[in-house]
Amino acid sequence: MTPDTSENKIQRNSIDLLQNLGYKFISREENLKLRGGKSSEVLFREILTQKLGEINDYEYKGKRYKFSQSSILKAVDELAGVSLNEGLMIANEKITNLLLLGTSIEENLEDGTKRSFSFKFIDFENLQNNDFYVTEEFEVSRVNQGEAQKHRRPDLVLFINGIPIVVIELKKSSVSLENGIKQLEKEQGKEEIAHLFKYIQLTIAANGSEARYGTTGTPFKFYSVWKEQDNTNESLNGAIKDRKISALDTTLFSLLSKNRLLRLIRHYILFDKRMKKVCRYQQFFAIEETLKRVATKKEGARVGGLIWHTQGSGKSLTMVMLTKLLKQIYPNSKIIVVTDRIDLDEQIHETFKNTDIKAGRASSGSDLIEKLQSGVSVITTLVHKFEKVQNQKVVIRDSDIFVLVDESHRTQGGDLHKAMKKALPLACYIGFTGTPLLKREKNSFAKFGGEIHRYTIDDAVKDGAVLPLLYEGRYVGQKVLDADGLTRKFDLISKELGDEAKRDLQQKWARFECVASSEQRLELIAVDINEHFKKTLKMTNSGFKAMLATQRKYDAIKYHKIFEEFGEIKSAYVISSNEHEELEGGHKEYVAKAWQETIKDYGSEEAYLKYVKDEFIYGDEIDLLIVVDKLLTGFDAPRASTLYIDKQLKEHNLLQAIARVNRLYDGKDYGYIID
Repeated sequence: MTPDTSENKIQRNSIDLLQNLGYKFISREENLKLRGGKSSEVLFREILTQKLGEINDYEYKGKRYKFSQSSILKAVDELAGVSLNEGLMIANEKITNLLLLGTSIEENLEDGTKRSFSFKFIDFENLQNNDFYVTEEFEVSRVNQGEAQKHRRPDLVLFINGIPIVVIELKKSSVSLENGIKQLEKEQGKEEIAHLFKYIQLTIAANGSEARYGTTGTPFKFYSVWKEQDNTNESLNGAIKDRKISALDTTLFSLLSKNRLLRLIRHYILFDKRMKKVCRYQQFFAIEETLKRVATKKEGARVGGLIWHTQGSGKSLTMVMLTKLLKQIYPNSKIIVVTDRIDLDEQIHETFKNTDIKAGRASSGSDLIEKLQSGVSVITTLVHKFEKVQNQKVVIRDSDIFVLVDESHRTQGGDLHKAMKKALPLACYIGFTGTPLLKREKNSFAKFGGEIHRYTIDDAVKDGAVLPLLYEGRYVGQKVLDADGLTRKFDLISKELGDEAKRDLQQKWARFECVASSEQRLELIAVDINEHFKKTLKMTNSGFKAMLATQRKYDAIKYHKIFEEFGEIKSAYVISSNEHEELEGGHKEYVAKAWQETIKDYGSEEAYLKYVKDEFIYGDEIDLLIVVDKLLTGFDAPRASTLYIDKQLKEHNLLQAIARVNRLYDGKDYGYIID
C-alpha cells in the first residue's frame, strides 16, 4: 500500500464513521461551490442563511413570527465580520460567545414599531434542529499570497449549520502524530488561515494508531488523549463494520457524536486569561457524575461526594466548569468554594475572575454570612471562617447551596467540617483532593457521600498530563561528618569536575573551618546543591529552575545568604508571617529582621511574593526558589524541574511538594527529586 493510499484510507474510514454518526458528506468540489468558488470564504453562507431562518423566530403579542431575510443576513454578517485585528484568540472568543449566547436582532413590527429579539446560530436545546456536515480537503487561501504555497488544505472540517467547528489533521501510520499537531499550530498563524480557526472549537490530530485533541490556541504539550469512562466499542460496532476499530475511531466517536459535541462546546470549553481551554476526559466525567449525584436528595440536602484527581489534572478548572453548570441547572443556587490557605483562596478566586465568573470573596465569618444572605451567588472563603459563625445556622429558602471544598483531606476530618455542617446544615458538600486517600481518612471522606470520581497520578503519567518523577536520596547527617567523611563527600561531588572547577570547589570547602558547627551542615548541603544545579541545569542552558524545601525559616534565610556568597546561582526565599514561629535557638528576632530587610524595597509582603512568583515562572532573575511551607502546595511553575528537599515531609505534604516539579514544559522529560 502506498503512503498516500494509507493516509487516504484513514481519511475515508473517518468520513464513513462520521456519516454513520449523522454527518452529511460534502465533497471537495462541492465545498468550493458552496463558497461561491472562493477559497478565502470559510462559511457555507447559503446553508447558514437558510438554517438560521428555520431555527429562529420571535414572539410578539402572543403570536410567533419569522425573522426577515435582511435580519438573517445581518446576523450572518455580524458573525463573519469578527475581525482578526486584535489577534486570533480575541476573535475566537467573540465568535464563541456569539455561538453560545446568540445575538440581538432588531425587527420592524407590523404596528410600525421596532424591537430587538434574541437570535441563535446553534440550537443547543434541540439537537435535531441543527445540521451537521463533514467535508474533506477544505482548501483555504492564506493571508500572505506572496509565497508559492497560497493555500492550506485541512484534511477534514466539520460544520454545524454551515459554520466550521472542528478541524481534523490526519497523517499516515508511519508519520508521527506530532507532525499533525504542529501543522494545526502553524496554520493558526496570522499569515496562514487564522480566518478559519477563528470559528474552530475543537482540533484533532491523528495517525493510524493514536489521536489527540485540543482547541484553537492549544500549545503542543497540552494536546490530550480522550478515554471513555465506559466501553464504547459496543456502540462503535454499530457504526463500524468489516474493519478493526482504531484509536482514532474511538476519539471521533467520543468527541464528535452530535450530543457530545454540542455539550462540549456549550459547557466544557472556556477562556482563562485569553487562553482557550477544553476539558480533559477526567474533568468531563467527574462533572457529569457529580451532576447525576446531586440530582438526588437525602434528608433534605442534595447528595455530595468526593472527587479525587491527582495534582496537575486541572482541579481549579474542574471547579469552574462545575460551578457554571450548577448555576445553569439550579439558577437560584449559591456556590461556596472553600480552601484552607490564603494563597489557595487567592488562586481559586483569580481563576474564577479569569474565566468571567463573578465571585465574592468572604473577608470574615460575618462577611461570609452576609454574602450568603445577599445576591452574591458564587463565594470563595477560607474554611476557618466557619468556626466564627458555626452558631449561626444559615438556612436560605428556595435556594440550593453547594459547598466545593478544595484539598478536603487537610481540613475535613474534625472540627472544621463540623463547623461547616453546623452553619450550613442543608448544603451539598463536594470535596476535591489531589492526593491518595490514607486508610485512616477514608471514613472521614464518607461524610461527603462517598467517592464520585478518581484520576490517579498513574493515570496522569500514562496520559502525558504530568511528567514522571525520578528520586535520588543523598544522606547528610544532622551533625557534620568527620574529616574522612568530608573528604569522601568532596570526592563524590567533584568526581566529574575539571581542574579549574575543582579548585573553585576547594575554596568553598575551606569555608567549613570558618563557620560554627551548627551551620556546617547547611554549608555542606548548599555546596552540593550549587554544584549539582550548575552541572544539570545551568550548563545545559535548559531554562529550567529548581526549588529547595527547608525545615525552618532560619534555614531558608541562611541558605539564601550562602548562595549569594557563592554568587553562581540566583536564589530567592519566601516565608510568611502566618507560618509557625521560629522559637527555638533564639532565631525569632534574626528571622523577623532579615525578612523585613528583604521585603522593604517592595512595599509589602504581598508585593514581594508577587514579584518572586512572576520572576520564577516567567523571568530569568531567580534560578532557585527556597521555601518552607508557602508555595510548597498549589503553586504551578512549569519551568521548575528539580526539587531539593531538606525537611521532614510525609503523606499528603510530601505528595503535594513533589507535584511542584511534574508539570509539563517544553524539553522537560521528568521531574527530579533530590532528598
